[in-house]
Amino acid sequence: MFVLGPNRYGKAETRVVRVTKHGDAHHIKDLNVSTALSGDMTEVHLSGDNGAVLPTDTQKNTVYAFAKKHGVGAAEDFALLLARHFVDSQPAVRHARVAIEEYAWERRGGQSFVRSGRETRTCVAHYDGERSWVVSGLTDLVVLNTTNSEFWGFARDEYTTLQETHDRILATAVTATWRHSGLSDWDKSYEKARQALLAAFADTYSLSLQQTLYAMGSRVLTDCPEICEVRLALPNKHHFLVDLSPFGLENDGEVFYAADRPYGLIEGTVAREDAPPAGPAWE
Repeated sequence: MFVLGPNRYGKAETRVVRVTKHGDAHHIKDLNVSTALSGDMTEVHLSGDNGAVLPTDTQKNTVYAFAKKHGVGAAEDFALLLARHFVDSQPAVRHARVAIEEYAWERRGGQSFVRSGRETRTCVAHYDGERSWVVSGLTDLVVLNTTNSEFWGFARDEYTTLQETHDRILATAVTATWRHSGLSDWDKSYEKARQALLAAFADTYSLSLQQTLYAMGSRVLTDCPEICEVRLALPNKHHFLVDLSPFGLENDGEVFYAADRPYGLIEGTVAREDAPPAGPAWE
């Protein structure tokens, strides 16, 4: 005998660009939306009966229709709106997960924009018919300190060749997600959390990337009381001094080779002592 385990289905990466026009001043919201639904889906798996299945094409169309009907404000609000619609309108659906990536554009005139080089804003909203919960975040926030970073005193074995350093470049591409204690002013909260991450990275004299991770998570919790937990993934974007001695040149920490792989990957969570259990919020 076999038993069907947890399952879900949906439409991944629906790209929608919503233009809002206020006279000659236009505004853009550029989103990548992924929906996933779960519930009473046993028969479609066991017998192929599609009676409980809302087509993924319908989910895609709903994203476009809601962008027109309701507009797009904060990504978190749009994700919650979609999640509640799918659960409340479909008897077989018990849980909806809506994940959004948002791409920033910078205004260059009333109707002219340039794609921003900023990070990608992210959010994941869940709704189960009674409760809703949201995780916000960002990815590809690339930061670099040219000094104030060391790495020494580490464990060694017979395969260790890395030399200790008391002055190095520290660079990473931050992926951060944070869990809210409740509903929030999403845009304001996002900017506060982003600034906290940047400030902590810049202000921390780093003896390890782990130390920097903890400082960044702690700063977010200090500056953002509405956030109860932060998860961070920091790839160490290594910069190695180039040996210029064959050319009769000294390299006093001025010329580096930026290696893309392999790289160290440092991950961790910083939470308030009284943070409620995460449950399925991070899924």
